[in-house]
Amino acid sequence: MARKIPVTMGTQHPDNANAAFWDNTNSPFISAYSETYEAFQNFSTLNVDEYMWDWEGKHADAAVIDRLFSSEYDYFKDHALGRDEFITFRFPNIWEETGYNLMQAMTAFLSAEDFGHDLGFQQRPLFEAILPMAERADQIIEMQRLFERLASFKTNVFTEGRKNSSYIKMIPLFEGFETQLHAPEILREYLTLHEKHFGVRPEYMRVFLAGSDSALSSGFMSSIIGNKLAIARLHEFSEQERLPIYPIVGMGSAIFRGGLSPKRIPRFIEEFSGVRTVTVQSAFRYDYPLVTVKRAIADLNEALPTAQPISFTAAAQAILITIAEKSAKIYKQTLDELVLDMQPVFKAFPKRRDRRQHVGVLGYSREVDGISLPRAITFTGAFYSVGVPPEFIGFGRALKALSADELAVLVQSYPNMAKDFSELSAYVSQSALRKLAQSNAAWQAVIEDIEILTDVFNLPIGPVTDEQRQHAELADHLVDDLSGAPVALTAMIERQAQLRHFLG
Repeated sequence: MARKIPVTMGTQHPDNANAAFWDNTNSPFISAYSETYEAFQNFSTLNVDEYMWDWEGKHADAAVIDRLFSSEYDYFKDHALGRDEFITFRFPNIWEETGYNLMQAMTAFLSAEDFGHDLGFQQRPLFEAILPMAERADQIIEMQRLFERLASFKTNVFTEGRKNSSYIKMIPLFEGFETQLHAPEILREYLTLHEKHFGVRPEYMRVFLAGSDSALSSGFMSSIIGNKLAIARLHEFSEQERLPIYPIVGMGSAIFRGGLSPKRIPRFIEEFSGVRTVTVQSAFRYDYPLVTVKRAIADLNEALPTAQPISFTAAAQAILITIAEKSAKIYKQTLDELVLDMQPVFKAFPKRRDRRQHVGVLGYSREVDGISLPRAITFTGAFYSVGVPPEFIGFGRALKALSADELAVLVQSYPNMAKDFSELSAYVSQSALRKLAQSNAAWQAVIEDIEILTDVFNLPIGPVTDEQRQHAELADHLVDDLSGAPVALTAMIERQAQLRHFLG
């Protein structure tokens, strides 16, 4: 029987403004100790198919399967892990951080298999893992080789007479524009390595495309183009190789981070058709009424498996690559001049999860002219907090610089562009932005971006609803108080997050 391909994947991304529906403390902070219960609630209450257990730059409980089976045995008798519902580890990348965490994660796979067997379960609870920051085919196969050796060692030394499964499926996570664009080439080489080592090709592949880090590093225009090109090219690759490919996209509620929220399900399906699994992150699950969240997840579960994938001609792909490169250059040049002003907001940004130092496409300590850049969630929320949705940065000037042919291709490939910026324009605080520009002329470039988009799409800039007006007023106060106490800044950031239904 073919395995079930999950449609919705709950994750531990710390982007929620409010407390989780299952948390009686009413605190939006979710400790590592409560994440096992969170996983169960995602399965049992939300009907999420999959839950990502994150070992990348994060404190993770190696006993997650033991705890779930021990506390919720009756549930999992009827909803078997590894068959009906799935826990998928995101491994640490040993080319970016030390390897002891990986050994612990892989050992958890083996002990979970033993425990599940002792309880009478027929399938392995864990059999698939995500490799973050994947850049080369040899990295993917190396993870499989390491697991194979560890399984053999455990069987021979610790559990003689009980043989563990030695094969693990890997999901490469491509984070930057270049790796996403060249995913088919990386996968083609991987298929060769896989067949050489294991004697067969994999039956299928799941491939993960990040939405946040590419936006942070190259800007929103480049990021959305990169995601779309990758989805289209993966489906082309699937047909060429006659190998099922099931793309996963990691997207948050903020449009800058993909725009997947309960209020934008039709928009998401139109923009990213062909995706088979989506991450429903913390803000998606906890910043809307429970009935709304459950309906949105049901809609995704119904629509995504049968949606026809987006496609582009070779000529259109070439034009989109050129657009992405142009826009990324403008974005990076602008961002370099703004980051110093944002440091007080970055530092005051509230925490939502237990985390180690940032790991991602930007590395442990990405710097711009010696100034550190935070995680994508912090970055996104910080710019919203000063009344400047980061989607605008560089987008207007990049749009103005396009030729007529380039503009036509972009408009056709991004059908919700005008609608997205109409929504984003309500979170612009012109007063706060003018104050920022008075002390740093580099903000004038962002004002130009907004003015260009205002003219092109005939946008009314500024708040419309009472919640948006409160958001803009808080942005104005926050900019006035950048040198003030971090506690006061944090309180304003928290309130703004609640008003817009996501932290970052």
